[in-house]
Amino acid sequence: MTAEAGPPRATTPLRYATLWLIGVSLRVTLLAVPPVIPLIHQDLRLSETAVGALTSLPVLLLAFAAVPGSLLIARTGLRRTLLLGLIIVAVFGAARGTASSATVLFASTLLMGVGIAVLQPVVPALVKEWFPSRIGIATALYTNGLLIGEILGASLTLPLVGPSWGRGLAVWSVVVLGAAVTAYFLVAPVGAGAAGNGRWWPSWGERRTWQIGLILGSSSGLYFAANAFVPDFLHAGGADHAIGPCLTVLNAAQLLALLPVLWVPNKVVGRRPPLVVAGVLALVAVLGIVVSPATFVFPSVAVIGVTSAFVLTLSLALPPLLVEPEDVPRLSAGIFTIAYLGAVAIPIMGGALWDLTGLRETAFAPCAVGSLLVAVLGSRAELNRGPGPGG
Repeated sequence: MTAEAGPPRATTPLRYATLWLIGVSLRVTLLAVPPVIPLIHQDLRLSETAVGALTSLPVLLLAFAAVPGSLLIARTGLRRTLLLGLIIVAVFGAARGTASSATVLFASTLLMGVGIAVLQPVVPALVKEWFPSRIGIATALYTNGLLIGEILGASLTLPLVGPSWGRGLAVWSVVVLGAAVTAYFLVAPVGAGAAGNGRWWPSWGERRTWQIGLILGSSSGLYFAANAFVPDFLHAGGADHAIGPCLTVLNAAQLLALLPVLWVPNKVVGRRPPLVVAGVLALVAVLGIVVSPATFVFPSVAVIGVTSAFVLTLSLALPPLLVEPEDVPRLSAGIFTIAYLGAVAIPIMGGALWDLTGLRETAFAPCAVGSLLVAVLGSRAELNRGPGPGG
């Protein structure tokens, strides 16, 4: 692994802080939706399949726009791609709050997803460029930003709603604009070097691209499905009072997943056993929700939160860990394309099964399959790398 050229010592905290704020911006707008799903469901008369699609639509764009994001980085550089993505997220994230019909809501959500997708290959490339010998810690801090964004969106959106769920969605765009301003003024000279290297198309023939993509997609699909269906699952069981606390537990528990990455990065980043353990625990948690929700729903969603965040962090660290700087965006784009197609499929299949059978438990069947897939693929993943992830 190349020794870290690194920024001057005074700018290192600024780079960490910028990665963290970008992470917040990528998730706070997404996770503002689940708490207000019952309100949207009622006002716009959405089916359960449509609810799953609304939650999954931005994730679908993470798949289809990941490769164009890699192309943008190759042609215009990291900084310009970063600013473009943040502005798109801010504008169309706010536009969702003005939606008076399902069509407007879905269109705004789609365009917001494009912005988020464009940003996905940027961050691993920034991690590689800024902290080549601290990939584990830098990725963990970025992931912490993602998780804090999820917690803020899930736990504070309802108090912000007031008389309209639209205001609860629109207000989070202020945070994204703050990230754009920070990126423009504070990191303007940084991250332009990746432009013009010509490499942007993923290597679809590499086995590890598919392995990592399917692992990340299965785990992320479980997480998004839990956010999409736990509210209506509890509502159908007459436990509306538990919706807010349950979503808070689901998202807050994710913070625990970062502790091993921060404490012992060399023992977990780029290793197979942690992925296997995460998949098995996730499967047990899904079964706990289905078998006895009254008893196990809170510990089960906590386990889902921890395992999904753990797998996410390990997966995000792999591109900068495994390949040279010029190849990080295209490997990331390939992984994200595969991963988020899987992440979209799981909630949509779950919603379709619920609509088809009328049984709320069936919504979690695809989640169980995905959890098992994480364990199986994790045991066989090709994670050849240089000398350690660094901490």
